Amino acid sequence: MTWFEPDDAPWQYVSRTLIYARLITMALWLGIPLIGLIVLGALTSPWVWTGAGALLIAMIWSAWVIVRQVTAHAWAEREDDLVVKRGRILRTVTVVPYGRMQYVEVESGPLARAFGIARVQLHTASPGTDANIAGVPEAEAARLRDRLTSRGEAQLAGL
Repeated sequence: MTWFEPDDAPWQYVSRTLIYARLITMALWLGIPLIGLIVLGALTSPWVWTGAGALLIAMIWSAWVIVRQVTAHAWAEREDDLVVKRGRILRTVTVVPYGRMQYVEVESGPLARAFGIARVQLHTASPGTDANIAGVPEAEAARLRDRLTSRGEAQLAGL
């Protein structure tokens, strides 16, 4: 184990369907301009194909990064806190004590609902705490919200 991953943490990785949801979003953002460049290149200057090629390379690179990011995103519920890890190159580990949680929010947009996943956002008193877990199956997200809320209330009661 590395210093980024606590030894006693039973990691639960996010759903792989998050990869497809993010790939669709990326394809919409980059694919539509790519089609425009291809059409423009066919009608006008061949130099436009350079831009289309660069955009295609950016799409391939983005797809690879999305797969790597999603497969590195996980969380672990420990006795006193929740640990969230993400990233492969720029690794981030966030530890949120249950007693510091103010509320837990579960959100799911239309694309996420189509894939049956949700995002769990933990809110604490500190505005700098960015503890969210994207790509949690909807049923697990609801259970996680309830568990975290009850553990947070229990920790607060002990203060």
